Amino acid sequence: MALLRSLGTTLEMIKWEHSIFALPFALTGAMLAAHGWPHPAQVLWIVACMVTARSAAMAFNRWADADLDAVNPRTATRAIPAGALSRGFVGAFTVFMAVLFILATAQLNRLTLWLSPIVLAIVLLYSYTKRFTRWSHLFLGLALGIAPTAAWIAIRGTLDPRILVLTAAVLFWVAGFDVLYACQDAEHDRMHGLNSVPAAIGIPGAFWISRSMHAIMLVLLLWLVHLFALGAIALVGIAAVAALLLYEHLIVSPKDLRRLNAAFFTMNGIISLLFFVFVAADILLRR
Repeated sequence: MALLRSLGTTLEMIKWEHSIFALPFALTGAMLAAHGWPHPAQVLWIVACMVTARSAAMAFNRWADADLDAVNPRTATRAIPAGALSRGFVGAFTVFMAVLFILATAQLNRLTLWLSPIVLAIVLLYSYTKRFTRWSHLFLGLALGIAPTAAWIAIRGTLDPRILVLTAAVLFWVAGFDVLYACQDAEHDRMHGLNSVPAAIGIPGAFWISRSMHAIMLVLLLWLVHLFALGAIALVGIAAVAALLLYEHLIVSPKDLRRLNAAFFTMNGIISLLFFVFVAADILLRR
């Protein structure tokens, strides 16, 4: 029973349900590679890779940041600093998820297996970037942004440079909302020598950086439509994404961060799902 309680606490700690952020973009990459819906077994193993990689990354982040979380009032109640989980248990969970991820990549093709250590290095080492660069947000963006490229490789066994445009779009999307999220800790980060855009240039400047990143994302999505000769349905999807991003930026401001969690979690989950639905419909209806 103690083990089950610890596992339940771990799943709550890593917010496994938030795998929804990057998963639709991974499935978009898979559908672009397959020119339609991939084989169900491929979809299953791609989902397994996404969930295990993200679980390993989130657990490792909590393990690596435990001491930092303990001195931040916003994060002091997280599982490790609060004493609900030991660092040893979280470390073991990270290793277990990483092993499952590698085993899942082996079910796809040889290239996905060979590249799996590189993927793990990217998603795990992000946790240390805030210690030496204000642009850690871009590293987090890359950690999620590799999902569509990885899914393409999972389907094709090769890399097409066109899919890197979707990776770049996801990178700037994630980095943009992570800049907003980091505004909550700007003063704390400055006091403790941690790096972020809000800590470096202030919250108003960080909002402009976030807006610029999301504008770049939209341009990249339009370029993606051109590269893959997608049609009007995909363009409607991008318009919906643009509208939701605008709403996200309207409900928070440098002087009022109270609705930041709604912007960060709810709206971004909807954005990724909507984009996938419209692009998937475009691909399937044009076959």
